Amino acid sequence: MSTLMNTYGERTLTLVKGEGSRVWDDAGNSYIDGISGIAVCGLGHSHPAVTRAITEQAGTLLHVSNLYNIPPQRELADKLCQASGMEKVFFSNSGAEANEAAIKLARKYGNDKGIENPTVVVMNSAFHGRTMATLTATGNSKVQEGFAPLLPGFVRAPFNDVAAIEVLAAEHKNIVAVLVEPVQGEGGVRVPASDYLNKLRELCDRHEWLLMLDEIQTGNGRTGQYFAYQHNGIKPDVVTTAKGLGNGVPIGACLTYGKASEVFGPGNHGSTFGGNPLACHAACAVVDALDRNMLDQVAERGEQIRATLAQSIGELEQVVEIRGHGLMIGIELSEPCPGLVAKARELGLLINVTAGNTIRLLPTFVMTDEETDELVNGIIALVEAL
Repeated sequence: MSTLMNTYGERTLTLVKGEGSRVWDDAGNSYIDGISGIAVCGLGHSHPAVTRAITEQAGTLLHVSNLYNIPPQRELADKLCQASGMEKVFFSNSGAEANEAAIKLARKYGNDKGIENPTVVVMNSAFHGRTMATLTATGNSKVQEGFAPLLPGFVRAPFNDVAAIEVLAAEHKNIVAVLVEPVQGEGGVRVPASDYLNKLRELCDRHEWLLMLDEIQTGNGRTGQYFAYQHNGIKPDVVTTAKGLGNGVPIGACLTYGKASEVFGPGNHGSTFGGNPLACHAACAVVDALDRNMLDQVAERGEQIRATLAQSIGELEQVVEIRGHGLMIGIELSEPCPGLVAKARELGLLINVTAGNTIRLLPTFVMTDEETDELVNGIIALVEAL
């Protein structure tokens, strides 16, 4: 009997090694990693600069707590603010914790303004985490099942529907913020209208709400900009990120700008491990590697993959839509495809199915042309065989 809690179901594949875009199992079989640890290892596995940073910091100082100044933490905050245009950073250990910080910040923002029961607008089909607040904010009844009572303080709108939020504004005078993913990942790689974030920015400005963007999955280069909102030329009040920030080392961040930067004071929030020397030094190496050339390569590679898929399988009756942004790609199928992940493994590919019927690809940013062809040709073969 396993001593691990059965929270992930049966796992039949054991991975023991990774390099670049490839991983190997305990039998020596090689796979193209088409999900990179669910959007975590954007720079690939065993990236030399990240490995070097981890090794250097592990031999120097692992942890001291936030009772003291941590030079790598200050350095990483500066790098993130420079990359994002934001002003302040709170470091956590995960994306869920970064979103918890954002939700707490929104509530304090409302309470400081004298708003009773401050409320956050969240979206249908959203995914923000599995802590109690982020689970409530998540728009998936399946993952919420069994955890009632959920928390108050949230109202829900359809994704990509600004008019619906205007209706909520008329009905709820205690709204203080909108929390939204620029692209819904777990919801099926749903890409909104190109001006959706711009309209949300205008709406939040008009109502004096905070615009809070969950870029846990879209951040750190995944869409071809450091953050997805930078495609729109706007700036949020709050942006959260994690996943790719540490390229496998657990770290999350909640970034703020303007009025949101003045909400938290000493004692309002904290974390024992958040922003420790090891995680921050590794993340500094990641941010440094995500230069303009790398981001342009992500955008170009994503366009190339989507164009090839559209040309090869886009007209098949079993394909509803091929969509995405950068190297965040979804292939929506007309029927659920529960066995597709196992079939992909037989071809030496690691993929993911989300929302029941959408193949989600989140490949590394360092794929070679040959590895890209191997991934794309494998996907084409899988879909054609359905």
